[in-house]
Amino acid sequence: METGYAIAECNRGARMGLKTLANKVVEYDARLARGKADEIKPEHVRKVLGKLEKKTADLKAEIASTEKEDKKARLKRKLAIALEHVERAEWLLDKIT
Repeated sequence: METGYAIAECNRGARMGLKTLANKVVEYDARLARGKADEIKPEHVRKVLGKLEKKTADLKAEIASTEKEDKKARLKRKLAIALEHVERAEWLLDKIT
């Protein structure tokens, strides 16, 4: 099974999965912790943040249209992860700008 990163790389970044976006936020956060905030470009964080916000909206729409409770539960877990990383990306953007 391919990871989200491998799929995004294969598609030339055309569509990033939640896992890939979350990993980018974690990577940026780690750079900040190492004191290498100058390597983080605000426009890159904004781009990832925009994709995370779109993913969040897509997940909310899918939850609303899904009837199966087990699928809704899985989507809600994904939504919680997406919202957490949106919050982290916003915090990070605030720190570097």
